[in-house]
Amino acid sequence: MSAKNDDHDPHSLSFAEAVRRVGAAITPVSGFEQLALREALDRVLHEDVVSPLDVPGHANSAMDGYALRAADLPADGERELSVIGTVFAGHPFAGTVEAGQAVRIMTGAMLPAGADTVVKQEDTQKRGEQVVVGTGHKPGANVRLPGEDIRRGAVVLARGRRLTPADLGLLASLGIPEVKVFRRPRVAFFSTGDELRSLGQPLGEGQIYDSNRYTLHGMLTRLGVEVIDMGVVPDDRDAVREAFRTATASADMLITSGGVSVGEADFVKETLQALGQVNFWKVAMKPGKPLAFGHLGNTVFFGLPGNPVSAMATFYQVVQPSLLRLAGEQPPERLRITVTCAERLKKAPGRLDFQRGVLSRDEHGQLVVRAAGLQGSHVLSGMSRANCFIVLPAAAGNIEAGSPVDVEPFAAFM
Repeated sequence: MSAKNDDHDPHSLSFAEAVRRVGAAITPVSGFEQLALREALDRVLHEDVVSPLDVPGHANSAMDGYALRAADLPADGERELSVIGTVFAGHPFAGTVEAGQAVRIMTGAMLPAGADTVVKQEDTQKRGEQVVVGTGHKPGANVRLPGEDIRRGAVVLARGRRLTPADLGLLASLGIPEVKVFRRPRVAFFSTGDELRSLGQPLGEGQIYDSNRYTLHGMLTRLGVEVIDMGVVPDDRDAVREAFRTATASADMLITSGGVSVGEADFVKETLQALGQVNFWKVAMKPGKPLAFGHLGNTVFFGLPGNPVSAMATFYQVVQPSLLRLAGEQPPERLRITVTCAERLKKAPGRLDFQRGVLSRDEHGQLVVRAAGLQGSHVLSGMSRANCFIVLPAAAGNIEAGSPVDVEPFAAFM
């Protein structure tokens, strides 16, 4: 295959190996906080949560109906039972159900002493002070047993879990008012480039507004980290080194955008080599080949490409899982689904390609995906229109319409 039809670079690390190296090098931050439940949403548990009680705490009814003894269920025909009272949730029945008796019971109410079965109301007939029960009912039916959901002493939520609204409700149901969580990772970031201007500054000839700090701020904010925006650092060796030193004095992770390619004015990789350790700096992925990873003392470093789509793709695919690990969480397996490609996609073999796509349903209700416009790494409008990555294997060439492809919905990226 001729060079112009091949995107392979023998000096680039495979995407899988890059992800493996990053995963092996990241450990959770030290330190924790004790937070009330209302403050703990989306925080990561620092220790296992053990249930202090059984759930349910007592046998109770799963239905509105009649509580009775299984021994009184008829083997054939019907049986009349005397109704000796009614029990509601939160108001236990004071007496005991004896042979030939039943108690009207509401959903969630505590099962009366002597009863072990509940027959649904719609499966009975009321005759004055009697209730008639037929055949076909199982002993123990419609009864929630103590500890059926959670046993006292069981681990209900494990260390490393990011707390959801349902988790908060679960903890509240156990009477747990506060939890121990990892402290938030501190993440510093800046952009490099003499051509970049911050919002509010006038543009000179050849200059552009810096968009990467805004996308990075948004992606980092969604992850719940402490964000340190260091602005735009000029293409100056001393300025870059000083920014590195400032960031590493307080941040758990430093993310830069720009300055990691092979240009003469790209000082980020050079500074990392001088002040820290470089693990890798080129990955066989598209967009995003010039991706640097390393450490500056105890600070994790990622150097993202300057092109805006490349910066976002490398963040989502490599940096975000690393930040989850840093926060104490085990990153979930990335959601991928296979759908039909509705149009021809251009691709050269050599790099794992994350093309921007629009996932939708066709006229038959089937999921299909199309490209979200131009695929250049500078085309941020396409990233804005997209709702998924179309993941094309490194060895693949052009994808014909009607072919199956894997997609990663953006909704799974938080």
